[in-house]
Amino acid sequence: MDFSVWLAFFAASWAISLSPGAGAVAAMSAGLSHGFRRGYFMTFGLILGILTQVVLVSAGLGALIAASSLGFALVKWAGVAYLIYLGVQQWRAPARPMVAADDGALQATRRQLVLRGWGINAVNPKGTVFLLAVVPQFLDLHAPLGPQYLVIGATLAFTDLVVMAGYTALAARVLAALKSESHIKALNRVFGALFVAAGMLLASFKRAG
Repeated sequence: MDFSVWLAFFAASWAISLSPGAGAVAAMSAGLSHGFRRGYFMTFGLILGILTQVVLVSAGLGALIAASSLGFALVKWAGVAYLIYLGVQQWRAPARPMVAADDGALQATRRQLVLRGWGINAVNPKGTVFLLAVVPQFLDLHAPLGPQYLVIGATLAFTDLVVMAGYTALAARVLAALKSESHIKALNRVFGALFVAAGMLLASFKRAG
């Protein structure tokens, strides 16, 4: 990939990562519930979800999902259901301050956070269609596509690592300042409502054309 083309995509990647969405809500929710060091594992899952999307697009499966009404609808409503499920779970989360857990519990929780983050970004046809619309503008079709997709995936992963760290740290600092159980419960419900809102936005998303 030509360096000037990569710079343009690098700038676009920051805009993609910074834009509010389910990933940002998930990162802040994880920071709120688990603190920065544990909650940041959500970001690794979000990045794995993005890379899954890149693989789908590069393999042509993304185009198939975008072209097939049934395939698009199945993936779309699976994503809607998952986001609403996460919203209900966050809404009902116990209003307790962050506490340390033993290493075994931390390890299990980290795996769960990674899987949850992966599910949020992998089951998102909006992301697939977005990549289909944006990525081809930065590809040189006369050069090998594999290395170009690797650069694109690495660039998206890097920007998300940085941006989601900011979202997670912001929520974790808010958590550290909270002592009241009622305040923590209110924040849990705010993030739960944001997850549901993200699901509703995804439900309203339609393919172009």
